[in-house]
Amino acid sequence: MKMKIVMPKLSKWMILVLLISVMVSLWNRSSIIESDDDYSSLSPPPPADASTSFEFLTTRLLLRDSFGQGRNSDHLQYDFYRNTCPDAEEIVRKSMTRIHSQHPEVSAAFLRLLFHDCFIEGCDASIFLDDSGGNQSHPIEKNAVPNRTLKGFENIDIIKEEIESHCPGVVSCADILVLATREGIVLAGGPFYPLFTGRRDSTESYFAQAMAEIPRPDDNIRQILRLFHLRGFTEREIVSLLGAHSIGSIGCEFIEGRLHSFLNTGMPDPTMATDFLTEMRRSCNDSNNSTNGGGVSPTSMKSHSVVKSNSGLTRVEDQLTSISSIGGFNSHYYRSLLRGRGLLHSDQQLMADERTARFVRAYANDDGMIFRTDFARAMMKMSSIGVLTGSEGHIRENCSSFASSFQRS
Repeated sequence: MKMKIVMPKLSKWMILVLLISVMVSLWNRSSIIESDDDYSSLSPPPPADASTSFEFLTTRLLLRDSFGQGRNSDHLQYDFYRNTCPDAEEIVRKSMTRIHSQHPEVSAAFLRLLFHDCFIEGCDASIFLDDSGGNQSHPIEKNAVPNRTLKGFENIDIIKEEIESHCPGVVSCADILVLATREGIVLAGGPFYPLFTGRRDSTESYFAQAMAEIPRPDDNIRQILRLFHLRGFTEREIVSLLGAHSIGSIGCEFIEGRLHSFLNTGMPDPTMATDFLTEMRRSCNDSNNSTNGGGVSPTSMKSHSVVKSNSGLTRVEDQLTSISSIGGFNSHYYRSLLRGRGLLHSDQQLMADERTARFVRAYANDDGMIFRTDFARAMMKMSSIGVLTGSEGHIRENCSSFASSFQRS
């Protein structure tokens, strides 16, 4: 007698659960932990619809370990302002969309602001202060040499004012910066990544630390690794974070030394490709000879074009107006390094050590998906360094002023 086997019907929910389980299994099997030495095994997220798979991946990474960095990072929460200012993130998003439509350079400007803030004593908005602890005579981070060309402060103020008009004394400047930076990256064509919130603002500014601990354009690979390692970043994360240099533009003053007398040797930087050296000398000479100055865009490494302007701005201001974020977040930055065409010496130094060079090669040989995934994860980690939470710090009414603060937790 033959027995008839009846297969149970699977509901769409059961199928979805099974599909997610398979995706998780595939990701666990193919992903690399930070200490993995085999760059060739870098692999993209599980195959699926692009937007769905990326959101799934980044959310899972967030829940797994990306917010386990730095003091108090475990006190951050998803949608921290859900009861006190439920529209906070939407206000930031809409404000950034409006600002970016008029000033697309804001994406790169906010990336630099976030990096310079979080790298010194954590993501606490200390970079915005015009005084330290109310002491007007105390030197401030904003005036440290590495920070003198930072831009975007006025746009943070615009977003803060909008937030304050809806929820006074609730949302920190530190949270506004990390949220606005994320939105700027997305608007520039970069990846979305989830963020926890609940940061509070510092009461101090750290001039000495900013002078000593922010990586410089002419740093060698040993110094770059040392500074990032001190903050818990791996070589893979370092290489992906420096991929942020694929958008924005750089004033010629940052590379003049490479072109003529690197480290006061009287010779150009020997790591520069000869054709690139000639091109950059001509580009910066043209910019210096123009009426208003100019800057060199990282996209010129691919297009070989020179960014010029007749906008009437100074060189440092003009470099921001020349930014183009079209197609910025892809692998062209890493392919340029393989050819000896990194704009900054510190960029090209990623090829000077096999610990970082192997990831440069991996990203350069990929279509951009692995880089974007790694960059998103590293930005989640960067945004959680050394945060102040709970009763620590305060909430500023004005991001640049210690005096205008709300002390309640």
